[in-house]
Amino acid sequence: MASEAKPAGEAAKPRTHEFLSICKSLVAGGVAGGVSRSAVAPLERLKILLQVQNSQNIKYNGTSQGLKYIWKTEGFRGLFKGNGTNCARIVPNSAVKFFSYEQALKGILWFYQQQPGNEAQLTPILRLGAGACAGIIAMSATYPMDMVRGRLTVQTEASPRQYRGIYHALSTVFREEGPRALYKGWLPSVIGVIPYVGLNFALYESLKDWLIRSKPFGMGQDSELSVTTRLACGAAAGTVGQTVAYPLDVIRRRMQMVGWKDAAPVVAGEGKSIMEYSGMVDAFRKTVHHEGFGALYKGLVPNSVKVVPSIAIAFVSYEMVKDILGVEVRISH
Repeated sequence: MASEAKPAGEAAKPRTHEFLSICKSLVAGGVAGGVSRSAVAPLERLKILLQVQNSQNIKYNGTSQGLKYIWKTEGFRGLFKGNGTNCARIVPNSAVKFFSYEQALKGILWFYQQQPGNEAQLTPILRLGAGACAGIIAMSATYPMDMVRGRLTVQTEASPRQYRGIYHALSTVFREEGPRALYKGWLPSVIGVIPYVGLNFALYESLKDWLIRSKPFGMGQDSELSVTTRLACGAAAGTVGQTVAYPLDVIRRRMQMVGWKDAAPVVAGEGKSIMEYSGMVDAFRKTVHHEGFGALYKGLVPNSVKVVPSIAIAFVSYEMVKDILGVEVRISH
């Protein structure tokens, strides 16, 4: 019996190790998301306010003025309004995203290697595909949280009725607008997450590989990059990804406000109603028609200021936490 139990025990060890590795990976992703988003929370809130405000009712006019206006009218807490909800969303989102990326990359690489003549290496295209898969999975899993986070961020002290928190916002939207309302703006989010997350992962990993292989200016010694260099790689990846996908993010936010009459003071102006959209294409058409093409890039400046350090901090935090927890970071090259 002892001899029979031994193989079973030995078989259980790899499963336990694999489970612990998954948990550590999820923890690392969650920590990375929470740290990176909290660091840039004021810019995140200002970006959303700029995205949804009507051009005929300007309260927030640029990054510096917008931050000063929030500080003046709502105080220090106003700068971080919605951050609790954002962290409650981004921690599981980031955990699922990083973990899904690694698993998707392994699966795509395995499938790619089965094809005759394909070399066993990771290319930017494979990383782009894995990043897109990870983004869609993570975004879809936590989308209702993102939807109510947008509303909590937009509401001000002057709003007729206040969402008191995450649960109250979720239950109120579900009860008054129906379950489908929790997924308003989901389609442009799916389309936007493909280039955004896909490019983030693909560019970040490809830049690191290139720096390690070519070692320009003495970088990448001993197959390792400094924290500063990795931050620069993350910043470059974030800049490209967010610029490509930004118009879809604006449309998503505007669609999320539809049906919420208490957002009118910010989104439309006092005494005016919020623009209604029948879908993503209609939202694009009406936004460009009424406000011009530039409206698709409202809030781009604070978002750029936010995204560059946010993406950089997220990638580096993820790798550092995995190092601390003793999890292998790099998959294959």
